Order: sequence, then C-alpha cells, then structure tokens
Amino acid sequence: MQVVDLLAIGAHPDDVELGCSGAIMRSISQGKKVAVIDLTQGELGTRGSIETRKKEAQNAAVLMGLSERINMEFKDGFFKNDETHQLALIKKIREFQPQIVLCNAKEDRHIDHPKANKLVNHACFLSGLEKIETYDSSGNKQNPWRPKIVLEYIQWMDIQPDIVLDISVQLEAKMNAVKAYKSQFFNPNSSEKETPISSKNFLESVRYRAQNLGRLIGTEAGEGFTSKNLLSTDNLFDLVR
Repeated sequence: MQVVDLLAIGAHPDDVELGCSGAIMRSISQGKKVAVIDLTQGELGTRGSIETRKKEAQNAAVLMGLSERINMEFKDGFFKNDETHQLALIKKIREFQPQIVLCNAKEDRHIDHPKANKLVNHACFLSGLEKIETYDSSGNKQNPWRPKIVLEYIQWMDIQPDIVLDISVQLEAKMNAVKAYKSQFFNPNSSEKETPISSKNFLESVRYRAQNLGRLIGTEAGEGFTSKNLLSTDNLFDLVR
C-alpha cells in the first residue's frame, strides 16, 4: 500500500461510486492520491455475484483513476462495529495515512450503511491512540494516525448536507463510474430480478440529486457531505469559489 491524501470507504462495492465518486475524481484532478476500501464483497446483493462485483469494482477503479482499491471481505449484512473489525480497519488507516476519509451515510435504508459509518468514525478516532498497537503485514509496528476530517456521503435517503462540493466537471465521469456496475443498476436487457436500485428512476436520481445540490450552490452539480465534527477554516476566502 501507499500513502494517500484521501481514503473513501464503502460498506459495499458501488457505495463510493454512488456517494462520492465526484469528490474522488475532483481530488485526483487536483493532484491528490486516492484509495478506496470496500468493507464487504456485496455477496448478499440480489443481482450479480461476488465475481461480477469484483470485476465491476475494478473497472470503476480504473475509470476513477484510483491509486489503490482493496476489499476487507467483512461479512455482508453481518459485520459489526466491534474490536475485531475496528482493529482490522485501523491497520489500513495507519497504512494509507489519509488526511481525509469519506464514509457511508449516517442513516440510510440499508442497515450496513449507518453501521459502516459508525465503524469508520470509531476506527478513525481509535487509530490515533498510541496505546493501541497494530502491526503491518511484515510485522512492523505501525505508528498512530488519525485523519484530520471524516466526511459522510449521502446515499438513499435525502440528508441535509453540512458541506457541498462542486462536481460539475466530474458529473458525467461519476455517472460512468456508477454504470460500471452493470449487474446492479438499470439495464433493460437484464433478466435478473428487479430491485429498488435497478430501476431507471434510481439511476436518474443519481444525476438529478447531483444537479439539485449544484443548483443550491450555484453550479451545475454537487455532492453533499455531513460531519460529526464542526467544519472550520482559518481563511474566509477559502470559501470563495
């Protein structure tokens, strides 16, 4: 693994594409290194298979320009926010050493999303504690590391964001990254069972949510994020686009 500037984490392959791929690609366009961690393989998904989702995730990684993408292979639907899962994630956070972490929504339709939110927030905090000892794959003791900011993207439910990022330039690329998951989203030629996210309306909602958030900040498209901590700046002019 390599040190990155931004680490995006999702409970399932396709979560980051839906929630924050615009932010990922905007960051990369600004010269930042970005990695993604998928917590599960999405094995409980109605459509597709583990192998299919893996290939789709790899294709999306290329489209987004990621430095790295890994899968923790936690148990879909049944992973926990406990010591075992926290320590596993702490090791990755300490290896990647991101300044910013993006994670699942704080509340949502799918029970894994808020569960992943809590797991990531807790792991990011614990990762900064010196007395929690972890070791890398070579047996070397890791140094503590706490990301400066954890931001939570928006998923199924409409949540009032604390901050909106302009992704006007990245909107079409975001849609292409989402569409890399051909087994999951709208495909008129698919013979698989319909699901709440396989409808044409859902796919279109990804675009019109981004466009609506863009409208609210005076741009073409945006992605919204919440934060459990106050967001701050030491320069008011950093807020001027």
